[in-house]
Amino acid sequence: MDVDQFTSEHAPTDTDETFQTENSYTLDITVDGTVMVKAGSMVSYTGDITFTGKSSAEGGVTGLIKEAVTSEGTPVMEAEGNGHLYVADQGKKVRTLDLDTGESISLNGDDILAFDSRVDYEISTIDSISGAVSGGLTNVYLTGPGTVALSTHGDPLVLTPPVKTDPNATVAWDGDLSPSVAMNKTFEIGQTSGEGVQMEFTDSDGFVVVQPYEETGQRQ
Repeated sequence: MDVDQFTSEHAPTDTDETFQTENSYTLDITVDGTVMVKAGSMVSYTGDITFTGKSSAEGGVTGLIKEAVTSEGTPVMEAEGNGHLYVADQGKKVRTLDLDTGESISLNGDDILAFDSRVDYEISTIDSISGAVSGGLTNVYLTGPGTVALSTHGDPLVLTPPVKTDPNATVAWDGDLSPSVAMNKTFEIGQTSGEGVQMEFTDSDGFVVVQPYEETGQRQ
């Protein structure tokens, strides 16, 4: 493959779409105003774009807080200006979802990548789960209308409740669902399965998204 062929094959797509996946792992956002993106996800941009975040006690940008909700900080920052913003998340696959007016989704803080300014959001921890999961569980509740981009390790699996999931593999769920903690029993004294804590979705409607990867120790 010569240089001209390489550059032409991998050049960004010229499109009018605000959110455009350039490949399986990179999202191209046409910024004209403001957009929310995962802190640290910017890989490149053109034009004039500024980023606003909140410095954590540990140092570095953890995100812009819409409301003071937790001491852990938040996983998003605001990008403002005009241009093209390219974001990615550690080689994870990028998916985009269009939320209708009033439609909502709960997304794990590790797996959110971007959402447009029309989307209303709240950031919190799930109290019933955070105490049982190492590093806690930061959650972003998003309500449409608007576009949301998420990232997953590999191809996701969408399940219908009732279902139990590993918190470290759980990506998102229907905004009308409210998960609780399920404790797996140990079969022998002093031995565990390594799957002691699970998220339990008991409703008969909605959906739950899991990925073939456990983000152990990476929770916000």
